[in-house]
Amino acid sequence: MKIAEVWIGRGRQDNIRKSKLTLSLSVASELKDCLGDFIEHYAHLGLKSSQGHRNDHANGKEQDSRRRQHHQLPSPPASVGSEEHLHSVLKTEYIERDNRKYYLDLKENQRGRFLRIRQTLIRGPGMIGYFGHSLGQEQTIVLPAQGMIEFRDALVQLIEEYGEGDIEERRSGGDDPPELPEGTSFRVDNKRFYFDVGSNRYGIFLKVSEVRPPYRNTITVPYKAWTRFGENFIKYEEEMRRIYNGHKEKRMDIRGDSGEEQEGLD
Repeated sequence: MKIAEVWIGRGRQDNIRKSKLTLSLSVASELKDCLGDFIEHYAHLGLKSSQGHRNDHANGKEQDSRRRQHHQLPSPPASVGSEEHLHSVLKTEYIERDNRKYYLDLKENQRGRFLRIRQTLIRGPGMIGYFGHSLGQEQTIVLPAQGMIEFRDALVQLIEEYGEGDIEERRSGGDDPPELPEGTSFRVDNKRFYFDVGSNRYGIFLKVSEVRPPYRNTITVPYKAWTRFGENFIKYEEEMRRIYNGHKEKRMDIRGDSGEEQEGLD
């Protein structure tokens, strides 16, 4: 799944910027759960205090001066952010999966409250980021806090429509390996077909092999596609049976007509 944030400059067709996150549907499910916590936290925060606005206005010049000083240096990641980042963070969480980390920060500034979601791709020890962290490419999207419910609902709709199998694989991928059915095989003419069920970090799969020495062809079918594969096999088997029976009946009708014509000639 890709989630993109697009900025379009006013009055300029070429002033377009885009930032996007890439995540699996299982990560999307975790993100949905995190969003629920952020929405609840945001609901309990209440409005920004008027005193806070006055303090922000009174300290505006001092904060601008501090921002200009920080602007001279590279910004570190939010998890080890500067003092400016820390005082504005209202809630933070992160999700880690495979070689990616997703940081969620509910923040507040003079314009209001917003949620920043940042994706970090870990490249290994060869890529050293800020403060010695092994960081790779980063992508960030930002949405206003009042849009979190709509964003969460859109995720729920996509997960319900496309993510059942992916989430089921994630839940079955605990510390203990899942119990799997035994493999089977059968021979057709001079070929043998093998069916073997396996699992890895991505989930459960069926490996179908066609063996005709010295050749072997294999396909791997993820668990979430088994039902569709089975339905299509049954569909085509029924259609071919109907076609075959139709041809058989036609041949029998032709033979019957030929026999009647022969009797008439006799």
